[in-house]
Amino acid sequence: MTAYEPTWPARLQRAASRALLGLPVPVRRLAAGRPHVVDGDPLDPDIAVGLRILSRTAGPGLEERPVEDARRVLAEESWMFAGRPTPVGSVRDLSIPGPGGDVPARLYVPVRSRALGDRPLGLLLWFHGGGWVLGDLDTHDAVCRALCAGAEVAVLSVGYRLAPEHRFPAAVEDCVAAFRWSHSHATELGVDPARVAVGGDSAGGNLSAVVAQVTTQDGGPAPAFQLLVVPATDFTVDRPSKALFATGYFLTTASMDWYEAQYLGSADRSDPRVSPLLGSLAGLPPAYVAVGGFDPLRDEGIAYADALRAAGVRVTLRVHEDAVHPFINILTSQLGRRCVTEAVGALRVGLSV
Repeated sequence: MTAYEPTWPARLQRAASRALLGLPVPVRRLAAGRPHVVDGDPLDPDIAVGLRILSRTAGPGLEERPVEDARRVLAEESWMFAGRPTPVGSVRDLSIPGPGGDVPARLYVPVRSRALGDRPLGLLLWFHGGGWVLGDLDTHDAVCRALCAGAEVAVLSVGYRLAPEHRFPAAVEDCVAAFRWSHSHATELGVDPARVAVGGDSAGGNLSAVVAQVTTQDGGPAPAFQLLVVPATDFTVDRPSKALFATGYFLTTASMDWYEAQYLGSADRSDPRVSPLLGSLAGLPPAYVAVGGFDPLRDEGIAYADALRAAGVRVTLRVHEDAVHPFINILTSQLGRRCVTEAVGALRVGLSV
């Protein structure tokens, strides 16, 4: 994995974006243009500014590019909207034995406050988004740092195998292996094995839900909590939000279809490891499910939260009506920071057991 090196045009674009977001609110609203209202919800004006910047500089869609070029574009966009890195106590890279070879991972440890003392930390395994095709430890460094520092938990970011080089179920197998390894090496990691959570955004939310199901059905150990942000949960049904937000709000249905083809190929879409909404939900750990109001995945995220609740699982559903996919990574905006703060609160409560 090679760290992203920003180009000068990318640096200028990020500087312009920061300058715009630093202007007074009335000026930012003017820069955002005509208010976006869809399905009764207004789009956050700062996000509208970001979308306008991307629309003026973007080239072909991700689905129109070679895979390596699409990965580069996502790395650039992640760098642009990550904001300044949140300080944490320590960061180190490590490897986890997996079924297809070593899985790269990055461990974030918070600064120990007086309240933490010397007791073992809670741990969040973070599975990054990117449609199972894009993304890596670096693209999600900022959100891992923010969750680590805010919730005062260790965060282990997992660099699972990507498609199309490694199609389903490679990513699932790596993530399950990472969870089981983390649980069995809790003492070495300085964490409490009874307080290990899984979480992720988009594809990572999907993988988190699948890991929770697989480990619970196998008799454990299973996660203590699920932090599911804009999760993909069902490949068998197209819900209204997929058509409603097909274009213009960062994640498009064209890119979603491309991700699906790269990741799944001819795999059965009704397999619960693909569509966790179709899995056995009884007995799963408590969950926090956050979705965006302007996200093609909105409706299936809500459906998953509803299904968890119907199965007797304790679940909190948060609909950020003014947000696009994937809002938790847009830390240059007040909306992104607000959403991360809410996720931090949910994680603190979820790992307080």
